[in-house]
Amino acid sequence: MDLHRTRLGEVAKLFLKLGLIGFGGPAVHIAMMEEEVVRKRNWMSHDHFLDLVGATNLIPGPNSTEMAMHIGRERAGWRGLVLAGCCFIMPAVIFTGLLAWAYAAYGHLPQLQPFLYGVKPAIIAVVISSMMVLGQKALKSVQLGLIGLLCVVAVLIGLNEIYILFCAGLLGILIYLLGVRGNKSYGVFPFVLLQALPPSPAVPGKIFLIFLKIGSILYGSSYVLFAFLDAELVSRGWLTKQQLTDAIAAGQITPGPVFSSATFIGWQLSGIGGAVAATIGIFFPSFVFVALLNPLIPKLRSSKMMSAFLDTVNMASVAIMLSVCFELGKTAVTDLRTVLIALGGLAVSLLFKKINSAFIVLGGGVAGYLLSLL
Repeated sequence: MDLHRTRLGEVAKLFLKLGLIGFGGPAVHIAMMEEEVVRKRNWMSHDHFLDLVGATNLIPGPNSTEMAMHIGRERAGWRGLVLAGCCFIMPAVIFTGLLAWAYAAYGHLPQLQPFLYGVKPAIIAVVISSMMVLGQKALKSVQLGLIGLLCVVAVLIGLNEIYILFCAGLLGILIYLLGVRGNKSYGVFPFVLLQALPPSPAVPGKIFLIFLKIGSILYGSSYVLFAFLDAELVSRGWLTKQQLTDAIAAGQITPGPVFSSATFIGWQLSGIGGAVAATIGIFFPSFVFVALLNPLIPKLRSSKMMSAFLDTVNMASVAIMLSVCFELGKTAVTDLRTVLIALGGLAVSLLFKKINSAFIVLGGGVAGYLLSLL
């Protein structure tokens, strides 16, 4: 019992910290988790960590939040799953809720651009460093390397990420069946399809159902979330396009999952009750999906054919994160100062492997603020 409590405390402390410092989106969050869980604490191997990353990409919901839940489940059972998810989510929800209150009261978001100017290139450095480590583990054969390159190209030309993942996995099975050695995986397709609600006034119950639907079927990035919310809320006249844009911005400028934008939107629709309803609605499906999926992963790994599927999905996941990093880099690294911040962050990350990536991100923010004053 004492060991279990100790592990629960470790899980709570780690994911509360990551929830407080995790700026930059899912790729950065996963990079930070890999550093903390694999390299610093040895809670699991690189290979198993990659299996969990691949798993999160095959179910709907926020990938990094689901990754936190998987790690919590591995470390401290189902209580660890719930605790890790809540601790990772809560800082973002609180910060976004405060922004939502300020926005409702004053009509605009605070100006954080000088800080973000340096944070963004530092984030690129953190992701590249982590993906270099994970990529080495995922690259188990020449075939997997070629599939990874194809996935990078597919993302860059605009193909849907979930289609890329499943096609890569099926290609891995095909290669295995043709006699090439592979490794594991699984496919889970949990969808909750709710009927569209009528265009009537937003109340917490209806807000909960809308965000429950979104959390149950949403794959992809914050841009996909933006499209879903536009279709569900703006088209009904519940929200203006500007409010939606500001909500996504609020999710991006606060640490933790971008899905905390739901808190912001819920507040604009129906005050604090709407914020609570939207937050619970969008995150609840992830807890269910991870609870159902996590116990299956070791069994799936034991199947040679499914192992081939997951190995390929793992390689595709790393390729997709690198592609996302490239796309982010085009807007984050735009001049000499941001190039220097990015290169400096990468150098520190590679030379001082034990340094916490949070210091690199925060250092980039400070550097960006100071350089913006010049």
